[in-house]
Amino acid sequence: MTDTISKHEKNLSAILHASTFSKFFIPFGNFIVPLVLWTANKNEYKYVDYNGKQALNFQLSLLLYSILIGIISIPLFLGLVPNLFDFGNFSFGNLNHFNTMNFHFDSNDFRFGSWLIPFGVSGLLHGALFALNIVYTILAVIKTNEGQEFSYPLTINFIK
Repeated sequence: MTDTISKHEKNLSAILHASTFSKFFIPFGNFIVPLVLWTANKNEYKYVDYNGKQALNFQLSLLLYSILIGIISIPLFLGLVPNLFDFGNFSFGNLNHFNTMNFHFDSNDFRFGSWLIPFGVSGLLHGALFALNIVYTILAVIKTNEGQEFSYPLTINFIK
């Protein structure tokens, strides 16, 4: 494919991949801008058609993975909700013992760390997806500008 690729096709494909960074300026720009560039040029250039599909499939895959991480973290959080309101000395079980309440505070009484675990894991996974997006999009821009075919990892082919 590299023999017949013009400089215009290489630049257009690199711009198409780089346009996924428009999500930082335009809501859903990582879908809208590449989609507009791809649909406007897919019939004229095969190289742009290939790269447009790759960029859009990768962005859609990342969106799906992000949604799945959020869905998986919800049951983890809901499993910890009963412990969220168990504050030791201030728990609802001590309401009938007003005369015998002892307000001794211990660091083990504050269990706010346990309900932060699902959010921490979810945040780390979302951070990994963010880093994956940045690194591989930059690699795609470099490779396509050189005229090489680039395939994103972990991509589901929604658009064939």
